Amino acid sequence: MASTSSTPLSISSSSSLIDARVSRQSAATSPQCVSLPTLPPPLVQPQNRPWKAAAYCRKIARNVMTMATGEVPVQVASTELPEIVMTVQEAWDRVEDKYAVSSLVVAGGVALWGSAGFISAIERLPLIPGVLELVGIGYTGWFAYKNLVFKPDREALIAKIKDTYKEVTGSS
Repeated sequence: MASTSSTPLSISSSSSLIDARVSRQSAATSPQCVSLPTLPPPLVQPQNRPWKAAAYCRKIARNVMTMATGEVPVQVASTELPEIVMTVQEAWDRVEDKYAVSSLVVAGGVALWGSAGFISAIERLPLIPGVLELVGIGYTGWFAYKNLVFKPDREALIAKIKDTYKEVTGSS
C-alpha cells in the first residue's frame, strides 16, 4: 500500500482491502482502498450415487458379454419400434429427393424460428399489440355482421365454403 506504517488490514464484505482506521463510509473515496476481482463460484462436485454407478457398470458388462459371446440380450431382441416410427421410416424410404426434402424441413424450421422472433419483437413494442387486438376485434365484428347476422348472407357464406372445399379436395 501507500503507507509504510504497520496497520492491521481487514477484508470487508465488499471484497476490498481497507485500512482499519478509516471508516467504512469514506472507504470508497480513500486512496488506500484496493478492489479485488470477484472469484467465480466453486465448482459443484457431483454427488456420489453408488446405485447409479453400479447400474452403469452392469450395463457395460452386459454389452461386453454380448460382444464376446455374440448373443443378443432378450431385452434388445424383443424390442420393436413403435408404429409411428415404422410409418415415418417407410415414408422416408419412398422419398426420391431426400436432399430437397431435408432442405425444405430445415428452411421451414428457420422460417418458424424467425417468425416467432419477429412476433415476440412486435409484442414488446408499447402500442402495437393493443392496436392489432383492436383491429382483430373490429374485423371479427364486421365479418359477423356482414356474413352471419342475416339468413341470406349465412346461406351465401355456407355455399361459398362448400364450393371452396370441393375445389380443394377435388370432389364433385
